[in-house]
Amino acid sequence: MNAIVEAFAFFLGFLGWLMVGIALPNRYWKVSTVEGNVITTSTIYENLWMSCATDSTGVHNCRDFPSLLALNGYIQASRALMIASIVFGTFGLVATLTGMQCSKIGGENYILKGRIAAIGGVFFLLQGICTMIAISWYAANITQQFFDQYYPGTKYEIGEGLYIGWSSATLAMCGGSCLMCACKIKTPNEKIPYPFQPSSRGRVLTTTATSHSVPSNYGRNAYV
Repeated sequence: MNAIVEAFAFFLGFLGWLMVGIALPNRYWKVSTVEGNVITTSTIYENLWMSCATDSTGVHNCRDFPSLLALNGYIQASRALMIASIVFGTFGLVATLTGMQCSKIGGENYILKGRIAAIGGVFFLLQGICTMIAISWYAANITQQFFDQYYPGTKYEIGEGLYIGWSSATLAMCGGSCLMCACKIKTPNEKIPYPFQPSSRGRVLTTTATSHSVPSNYGRNAYV
């Protein structure tokens, strides 16, 4: 595997994993819209964990969701997927660090290190897929309620937390794809070293040849 591609893929995966950690606690996953409101005195914004409101004076009030089971199904699923993406990203970072050529972990067995780096790429892909599903599912519900003319509740728009999540998923999937494509497990021109084991048959032949070369102290007439 090319060391430059390795380092670039690791950087993309690390940046995607970092942005997941930023997007998850971000409060602005959805923000109440002013479309159709004549007078707006407060702004409501929510994420997966809490709902907040700010008034015209700039005072913020936040409250956590009181019950997990009372939440909508897509919010519960998005929570699980985002937490799973962080776990997959952590495994991907550890596996990629272990499989990089510049790392001393694992010795100099580059075939094994390449396979470990490929496993890290799989984890990065899983991280990006989980993040993309969670963010897109959450955004689909926002847009569905926004364009529903008969929806009685408060309508929201997409917040900055979702854009951070989409960027994170894209970076993670790009990093995982680079690791998967650049990983070289085995090529026909690659020589695998084997430990030298001298043949016992060769030693017997050498001994026999040596014994024939030793001069004898007896003459030809001594055997008669």
